[in-house]
Amino acid sequence: MVREIAIGEVKIGGGRPLGLIAGPCVIENEAATLRCAERLMTICNGVGMSLVFKASYDKANRTSVTAFRGPGMTEGLRILAKVKEALGVPVLSDIHSIEQVAPAADVLDVLQIPAFLCRQTDLLVAAAKTGRVINVKKGQFLAPWDMKNVVGKIRACENENIILTERGASFGYNNLVVDMRSFPVMRAMGFPVVFDATHSVQLPGGAGTSSGGQREYVEYLSRAAVAAGVDGVFLEVHEDPEQALCDGPNSVKLNDLPELLKKLKAIDAIVK
Repeated sequence: MVREIAIGEVKIGGGRPLGLIAGPCVIENEAATLRCAERLMTICNGVGMSLVFKASYDKANRTSVTAFRGPGMTEGLRILAKVKEALGVPVLSDIHSIEQVAPAADVLDVLQIPAFLCRQTDLLVAAAKTGRVINVKKGQFLAPWDMKNVVGKIRACENENIILTERGASFGYNNLVVDMRSFPVMRAMGFPVVFDATHSVQLPGGAGTSSGGQREYVEYLSRAAVAAGVDGVFLEVHEDPEQALCDGPNSVKLNDLPELLKKLKAIDAIVK
């Protein structure tokens, strides 16, 4: 049985209806972030879905050294705190080093471990000791059953607030593939599993100095993952993805989100 995880007023897992983690890839500025969060709240209220708002204050693994990374931890956490206060929505962002854990935990409801860092024991332990919910992105290089060791590191710190997120596995050069077997394999560990649909259609480094993406496949993979029984979906969204400063090619247009969520809710209702 998959346990239920509480993120503020939001509950995920435990047989509950599909949850949503969504927001822009990176915090571009305060106004755009608040605007996106408000729009997401309106959309989720309209379709009857719970929301955890996500946005990265620092994208530390950009393809190029000149790529936009975000406003940094201090300013980014200030903006996320404002989103949380203004809208009453739980917030999530990535942490990249032990030094970021304490200040991030003061603001964030969910500490996210990036895929490339999912085996970093010291980071996992430091995050787990805060008692916050920990969302671990499965590394593109890991088999789903290997996540039991990641779960073990967090549980060793007496933290059972764990979410596991599938974001595709490396498949040749500049490509990812999603193995639908990973969802039941990871859910068998007893914790909610989320499908990161937008990063799963990313083409890492595929645009030379940035990553490409195939946004047109987000709906197909999302529908398949929800049919496979995931507890939530993770979507990067933007009001104008063509102008996004990060991950535009794989981000969902906000205008397209309501219809996608309605379809996913319908599939989830059948599965659950």
